[in-house]
Amino acid sequence: MTGEKSYPMTKEGREKLLQELEYLKTVKRKEVVERIKVARSYGDLSENSEYDSAKEEQAFVEGRINLLEKMLRNAIIIEEDDSDVVTLGKSITFVELPDGEEETYTIVGSAEADPFEGKISNDSPIAKSLLGKRVGDEVVVQTPGGEMNVKIIAIK
Repeated sequence: MTGEKSYPMTKEGREKLLQELEYLKTVKRKEVVERIKVARSYGDLSENSEYDSAKEEQAFVEGRINLLEKMLRNAIIIEEDDSDVVTLGKSITFVELPDGEEETYTIVGSAEADPFEGKISNDSPIAKSLLGKRVGDEVVVQTPGGEMNVKIIAIK
């Protein structure tokens, strides 16, 4: 065991990371190298903001490539199951009690979390509270804003 962090993710999430990695390696990396070449041609590097900017972007791109490679190397694919228990990879619909609106989230690994797409990390307070629960369960969720009571109405 390498002691490296594992990254649970869905097959779709892994595919998105692979596509981003491929883009960074084949397209973005070349663009940045070209920007550095052009900026170098402007002469004096000590006051060359184009060169500094291109070098910063290169550092970011290389850092992102390294992170993606590490995440993919340590990926654990979430297998789908048909049980009615909240697990990673499932979408959970719940209502906030007493009279809240329905909300639906998919619990994913931190590598593919995107709250704006309704994908929450398994490390989030909501996900931690819901994991292992079933339809009909009432759950107390600890949030930074205080306790929230929810009732699970669907798991897909």
